[in-house]
Amino acid sequence: MPTPRHATPRRYLMCPPAHFEVTYAINPWMDPTKPVDVPLAVAQWEDLRDRYRALGHTVEELIPRPGLPDMVYAANGATVVDGRVLGARFAFREREPEAAAHLEWFRAHGFAHVREPVHINEGEGDFAVTASYLLAGRGFRASPLSHGEAQEFFGRPVIGLDLVEPRYYHLDTALAVLDDAADEVMYYPSAFSPGSREVLRRLFPDALIATDDDAAALGLNAVSDGLHVLLPQAATGLFHPLRQRGFEPLGIDLSELLKGGGSVKCCTQELRDHA
Repeated sequence: MPTPRHATPRRYLMCPPAHFEVTYAINPWMDPTKPVDVPLAVAQWEDLRDRYRALGHTVEELIPRPGLPDMVYAANGATVVDGRVLGARFAFREREPEAAAHLEWFRAHGFAHVREPVHINEGEGDFAVTASYLLAGRGFRASPLSHGEAQEFFGRPVIGLDLVEPRYYHLDTALAVLDDAADEVMYYPSAFSPGSREVLRRLFPDALIATDDDAAALGLNAVSDGLHVLLPQAATGLFHPLRQRGFEPLGIDLSELLKGGGSVKCCTQELRDHA
């Protein structure tokens, strides 16, 4: 019998891809020689935004800025837990100005506890919030020193996880939280070091394990409200196991935004406003 699931209303921050392009390569998914269809990217992004709203969630919008094509990946701009905001500090200069744009938004929207970080972290790209832990990726972008900074700021135990496969350069490309009230996740073991795989096995013995093909479709770059799991539609192998566990998978086509190395989760920052 599948576990009974319940959706919880969420509040998200997203940024339209009005200025999206791929003119540089800072991850293995990016190829500046491949053209980008901006109207299609906007239409796909709007479909995701509208799906969230149709499910009863609130979507706030960050105004995109010219010259910052990766602002559409709003998850990277900050991490919000219990109404506390830890800003981002980007590893690549191309994205550095995004951090200030996010901090300005939070300060303008009544968030009282906002921290500009000392160490490199790329927001929810490498921080994932479960009921018990703050999972924290490292190896390609985030500094290991950001883990202690986050633990001290949020007062939650941080579990460091080493990423070793360049295509899965952020934690949110290799692991997704399915139920943040019950420490339930899905992940792709090969993206992690042997020791980190063992940590995940111990912490989440019943996790859903993704196949090579579903990971390669960025199927783990997903967002769950506790019932509905929005994920790339090409990750077909995840749909049946999710349904077996009582979730309702919803396939999303973000093929244009995949050209920049992101999908559903990359476009979606969760605003966890309250403790």
